[in-house]
Amino acid sequence: MRLAIVLASCVLLVACATHRSPGAAVDALMARYDGDGPGASLLVVRDGVPLVRRGYGFADLEHRIPASPQTDYRLASVSKQFTAAAVLLLAQDGKLSLDDRARKWLPELPPVADAITIAQLLSHQGGLIDYEDVMPADTRVPLRDEDVLDLMAKTDRLYFAPGTSYRYSNGGYAMLALIVQKASGMTFQDFLRKRIFHPLGMNDTLAYVREGPPVPHRAFGYSEENGRWVRTDQSMTSSVLGDGGIYSSIDDMARWDAALYDDRLLSDASRAAAFTPKTRTDDPTIEYGYGWRITGDSVWHSGETIGFRNVIVRYPKRHLTVVLLTNRNDPEPYKTALAIAHLYL
Repeated sequence: MRLAIVLASCVLLVACATHRSPGAAVDALMARYDGDGPGASLLVVRDGVPLVRRGYGFADLEHRIPASPQTDYRLASVSKQFTAAAVLLLAQDGKLSLDDRARKWLPELPPVADAITIAQLLSHQGGLIDYEDVMPADTRVPLRDEDVLDLMAKTDRLYFAPGTSYRYSNGGYAMLALIVQKASGMTFQDFLRKRIFHPLGMNDTLAYVREGPPVPHRAFGYSEENGRWVRTDQSMTSSVLGDGGIYSSIDDMARWDAALYDDRLLSDASRAAAFTPKTRTDDPTIEYGYGWRITGDSVWHSGETIGFRNVIVRYPKRHLTVVLLTNRNDPEPYKTALAIAHLYL
């Protein structure tokens, strides 16, 4: 009900612009991102044709670099759909099974985690303790996926018996990235590049590590503090790859979206597995598949990390997708993306 009220308010907000064109209505909804502050890049694509493809505001305030369709943002949890796709590709290859116990690949996990399967990690039904809650308060070196495993190895309890409930788990997706490495014999970032990004022409997308190539066209993250924008680009968890370490642009996300309609990357069975609800979540209107939230006729995922807030919303039966990537801590973009989508549905 609350979401319906918000959407109705958005429609009223842009009603005066809508009679001129959807584009004017979109700009009205995106006005908060425009101007001299950190901004956003917005894509609306239907049947492979971009209906909206533009940037608002700035990707880099210090150097006055505007946001554009090529700007690369840290995706945060929007990254999880790529981690899930990597696991599904390895299942297609016969390198692993979704029914495998996670400890088959990561024996360092504690005995209490013995029953957790890969499928349960994908759908947040593993019950692992949140690594953010057990990392030392005095952590000064950013964690990586291997460090998350070290933290998990020291735990002796789960939130619930595996497969019996749902709890969103960043640590579970860090474990999946490590399983991808073990099963493929490559680093996680190399597997993504060789098996997903390069084949799809996503040449500006990467799982970023400091010793690797730099992020092209990089957006830096900002937070508003006392009425001014302060660069807040990294935290102690920003270097964990499996749960949120990918950078991408709306142009590359358009290529990703197109690949989700056919078998050029994932088989029909793998795509069906990703988009089929596996569990209810803590919101009664939302279910979860493998790396995707599922709400009615839409599949979507948001991502939030220090200085960045992002969302992708897909309406597969309508062949319509909205991608909104931002380099600021506020506002939350999901409702804006829904309001924009409804202009074109």
